[in-house]
This record gives sequence, structure tokens and C-alpha cells, in this order.
Amino acid sequence: MLNKEEGEIASKLLAEGFQEAKKQMKVPFSENFRKLLDYYNNLSGFEETNPNAIMHHFIDMYGPDCENCGKPYRTKTATFCPKCGNQRKL
Repeated sequence: MLNKEEGEIASKLLAEGFQEAKKQMKVPFSENFRKLLDYYNNLSGFEETNPNAIMHHFIDMYGPDCENCGKPYRTKTATFCPKCGNQRKL
């Protein structure tokens, strides 16, 4: 998961990738996002191939960890853990 600062860098690299895609229509789509993919790989050690998937890994998008299983709630106001069924008390 990317923290706020890492997410801002990733967002900037994604925008740069779209600018490159507009300029170079003949280049394979994923190559336009090589900087973003390399950045994420260096941070996480996971070789992601889909730039859009990276944008779903911002920790600020999710709620706190479930008290029962430790997986994050889907939102900050979620009261139900889809992983284990725990009912969160707000």
C-alpha cells in the first residue's frame, strides 16, 4: 500500500504516462507508464504490469484494520469486514 507521499508521486507518474500515450500512439500502452511501473516495483518488490492497478493501492482509500482478522475495512466508515464478517463498532 502506498502512503500519501508515495501516492502523490505515483499519481504524477500516471499523468506523465498519459501525456506520453497521447504523443506516441504507436508505442505499446504499458511502455508509456514504465516510470510508474518501475517506481512501484522498487517500492513494493512486486512487478505490477497494469498501471491502473497501482492506483488502487493508496492506503488513504481504505479504513483501519479489522480488529478480528487484520485486513483493512473497505472504507473509513465501514462497519462490516468482508473478509471475516466482523461487525465494527464506531
